[in-house]
Amino acid sequence: MVQYNFKKITVVPSGKDFIDIILSRTQRQTPTVVHKGYAISRLREFYMRKVKYTQQNFHEKLSAIIDEFPRLEGIHPFYGDLLHVLYNKDHYKLALGQVNTARNIIGKIAKDYVRLLKYGDSLYRCKSLKVAALGRMCTVIKRISPSLAYLEQIRQHMARLPSIDPNTRTILICGYPNVGKSSFINKITRADVDVQPYAFTTKSLFVGHTDYKYLRYQVIDTPGILDRPFEDRNIIEMCSITALAHLKAAVLFFLDISGSCGYSIAQQAALFHSIKSLFMNKPLVIVCNKIDLQPLEALPEEDMKLVMEMKAEAVKSILAQGGDSKDDEGVLLTMSTMTDEGVIAVKNAACERLLNQRVEIKMKSKKINDCLNRFHVAVPKPRDTKERPPCIPQAVIEARATANAKEKRKLEKDLEEENGGAGVYSASLRKHYLLANDEWKEDVMPEILDGHNVYDFVDPDILQRLEELEQEEGLRLEGEAVEEDFEMDGKELTEEEKALLSEIRRKKKLLIQEHRIKKSTAESRPVVPRKFDKDRKYTTDRMGRELSALGINPSAAVNRARSRSLSTRGRKRDRSLAGQGEDGEAMDIDTEHSNKKLRVRSRSISASRSRAIIAAPGGFTPGEGFRDIVQKQQALKIAKKSVRHRNKAACKGEGDRVIPNLKPKHLFSGKRGKGKTTRR
Repeated sequence: MVQYNFKKITVVPSGKDFIDIILSRTQRQTPTVVHKGYAISRLREFYMRKVKYTQQNFHEKLSAIIDEFPRLEGIHPFYGDLLHVLYNKDHYKLALGQVNTARNIIGKIAKDYVRLLKYGDSLYRCKSLKVAALGRMCTVIKRISPSLAYLEQIRQHMARLPSIDPNTRTILICGYPNVGKSSFINKITRADVDVQPYAFTTKSLFVGHTDYKYLRYQVIDTPGILDRPFEDRNIIEMCSITALAHLKAAVLFFLDISGSCGYSIAQQAALFHSIKSLFMNKPLVIVCNKIDLQPLEALPEEDMKLVMEMKAEAVKSILAQGGDSKDDEGVLLTMSTMTDEGVIAVKNAACERLLNQRVEIKMKSKKINDCLNRFHVAVPKPRDTKERPPCIPQAVIEARATANAKEKRKLEKDLEEENGGAGVYSASLRKHYLLANDEWKEDVMPEILDGHNVYDFVDPDILQRLEELEQEEGLRLEGEAVEEDFEMDGKELTEEEKALLSEIRRKKKLLIQEHRIKKSTAESRPVVPRKFDKDRKYTTDRMGRELSALGINPSAAVNRARSRSLSTRGRKRDRSLAGQGEDGEAMDIDTEHSNKKLRVRSRSISASRSRAIIAAPGGFTPGEGFRDIVQKQQALKIAKKSVRHRNKAACKGEGDRVIPNLKPKHLFSGKRGKGKTTRR
């Protein structure tokens, strides 16, 4: 379990944001509601509470920053030295110390001004003391703004650090740059470390996890280390040195025996001897990588001697831990991350040696005696001397033999491996064709032959057959149309009716065609009034003649057309002059009235009609939910009476638009002195 989670540290605001947060919270929680008529004791209490609340908010915020950042003396030495390498612990402590000092100063300021507010003799004096107290607190925060910004940068960097548990089972990978450390951790874990063919691709610690014998192991990839004095090493190299110095882990020292990393075996051996003091009391495995480029057996004698010296040093570490010098099988291993040869063997050897060491340490501790007293290993005792070998039933043996003898169906993957693999083998798409002869499946089908398209000559009679098919379809559709034409309302027409219907439809088609021709030509014009129709082509007489020729009585159509042709003014006058009696017949009208009287009468009738339309809601209509006209009038009267008070007071109703006050008085009232116009 990871003990330190730096991602939970709260964000450190800048100095300006810090002040805005505290003062806005103070204004919300202690709003200014003070009048001149208040007693002086009440005014003092109010402003004292405001100063105390501001000091309390500053104290809580600054205390949270101090408590959440880790103390270098109280955390694991690995993290303590790592933070010192990355941020310089002196600067780190100085920044936290300034925050702590600011917290104490703000407390003293609040204490002093609360004491002064006890003796405030007026509203102006109390308000001035409050402004001075808050101003001095804000000045203190402004002075520590650089420290707050520095702590925020440290917090962001610490949140990006890997979550390393210093006490769990750990495998540490170290060596020169570009020797294959990141490739190895990508192979055995699910970590995704960037791998590039140049030095110092890895610039920080990366963590991955792997499993061995149902246990989880932590694998750490460190940046490359160069063979130079301790004082000359940079921050990237010091991260690796810190991990080697403080983590109890199995160390894998990588050697590039091919020399493709840019460093010779002599340089890598010199680095090994310079940092071998960091390998004390830790399982050490020397890994010779890139054997696909240079096998270990083919090394020159001088380089082989250097490798054996490193192996001897690793064996000494085994002897120092109380092991046997004969157990040197897992000390020098070879592998290639390019071909995956030996990768799993290296992982298993490192995990096994680390596990054995941890078990030995626990066995030597005092706690093991308490645990051994609780264990009892039960060993079965033989009841007689008869041997009882395992028995497999005959049916199971026969089933296994049958399953092995049965031929497996070849898959496309098997055929691909047999015929050269991916990129060489091409799967046949015709093997499943359903043809009369299976030999035809792989025949070559030409597309162009003698300059002609083969598909044009597959069926020479295709055009003739297509025409026949179209004619047949046309005859069928025509027969269906004829049947539909002469069947109306579920009964068939007589011969005369059929002939008349055919003539009407033929005439209709001719009219549609004529209209389309006119519309398609440039002579097409919009419909013009009849007074411009000089030729008088379309008249009621012509319509009557054509309808008579078709055997239809044209009188009704002619009368309807003539009634529509009358002007609107004429029709209104007819209706105003000729009313309907009770028996539905037209009333007699005195033709000797003057035109003036007729116009007056027409206006009076139209006015009465308009009044009737306006007063329609007061009328009674069945189905409105009222018993009679009296009940409806009573309901309307009650409705008017209910809204009378609101209309009289001119109040806003539920459906009225609400326009808020754009200038609230509590923000724009009061005196504004000279100088700055910004206020809180």
